[in-house]
Amino acid sequence: MNKNNLSKHHYFYAVGLSYKKADAEIRGKFSLGNEAKSAVLQQAKEDGIGSLIVTSTCNRTEIYGFAEHPFQLIKLLCNNSQGTVEEFQNVGFVYKNQEAINHIFRVGTGLDSQILGDFEIISQIKTSFSEAKSQGLANAFMERLVNSVIQTSKKIKNETELSSGATSVSFASVQYIMNNIADISTKNILLFGTGKIGRNTCENLVKHTKNDHITLINRTKDKAEKIAGKFNLIVKDYDLLPLEIPKADVLVVATGASNPTIDEAILDINKPLLILDLSIPKNVHDNVKSIPGVTVVHLDDLSKITDVTLENRKKHIPQAEAIIEEMMEEFTTWVNGRKFAPTIHALKEKLNSIKDTELSFQRKKISNFDEEQAEIISKRIIQKITTHFANHLKDNDTMVDESIEWIEKVFQIEASKNE
Repeated sequence: MNKNNLSKHHYFYAVGLSYKKADAEIRGKFSLGNEAKSAVLQQAKEDGIGSLIVTSTCNRTEIYGFAEHPFQLIKLLCNNSQGTVEEFQNVGFVYKNQEAINHIFRVGTGLDSQILGDFEIISQIKTSFSEAKSQGLANAFMERLVNSVIQTSKKIKNETELSSGATSVSFASVQYIMNNIADISTKNILLFGTGKIGRNTCENLVKHTKNDHITLINRTKDKAEKIAGKFNLIVKDYDLLPLEIPKADVLVVATGASNPTIDEAILDINKPLLILDLSIPKNVHDNVKSIPGVTVVHLDDLSKITDVTLENRKKHIPQAEAIIEEMMEEFTTWVNGRKFAPTIHALKEKLNSIKDTELSFQRKKISNFDEEQAEIISKRIIQKITTHFANHLKDNDTMVDESIEWIEKVFQIEASKNE
């Protein structure tokens, strides 16, 4: 990709933070729920930002969009979350143009996931794009970019073993339970929260533990009942949570609440209890750790689990990176073509104007002037000239923006710009 700006006034940025530098507590502060994401999109429109998508998962919160300065996007994030600009400066990142494009490709293909090869983020990117498009905040560049990332993700899944084996945050949690709780098939498991991670964890629990003592609780009971029906599990009302916890040997918390939903006040237990907190922000209060017999494990701890599956996945990173490089090159060709097409069109119009003026002059000067033949020859020359310029601009080594500026200056033309 050309190293220069994608347009003369706006740059494409990726701003955000992830598990790499931000712990669960900080990620929780910057986490954006559905209402907050909608607010970001609305505020972006009010600020005159033309294209932008927002993603927020347990491992990352990121904004991709066009702006004159990255602080415009950072401000959107901080204004609609509990995070501050100072905190962002400590743990956040800002990528511009090619680096931003490279980043979204790596995120969407699982290379930047907390557990290598976990592709769950691609569905988040799809949803984020759909939300942005419905708000009129997805231009042609963004649509092509997201589609390219989706196609790259599919290609890597189909042609490599980067996602081989059953390894994800949800599977890692079940793996941890099986490795640390004896006779798991006979234990009582309580799953609180049936969002995406909760659903995936539930499915893995049923599949791998062979346990039929799994109880589901969700604030919205019918959502839990849909999942329970699929696996023939038990569902209890939300207000029975304090009564169900003492019966459990394992409590999996996967809610989307903005504040802790489990604390020492509701834990009246007299036996060991393993609690897995798969939520961002954390939904298990730190005071729970002081209760005798209670063990709390957060998803950041689970993500550190490495096994043979992950080691095998690492072998396929070079192949995945080669596919990304190939697909990014296709995207780059499209971007550059879209960028210089207006200039080539304007150049052709300029040359045709010069041709018309010259033919008119020669028509008056030469008595037997063959206008038809002159028209044919002139058009062929103009086509060859514009083709030479187009081929120059398509070359990977060309500094496209500088070349466009030079062509427009020399021929005194002004092309309409695409962002």
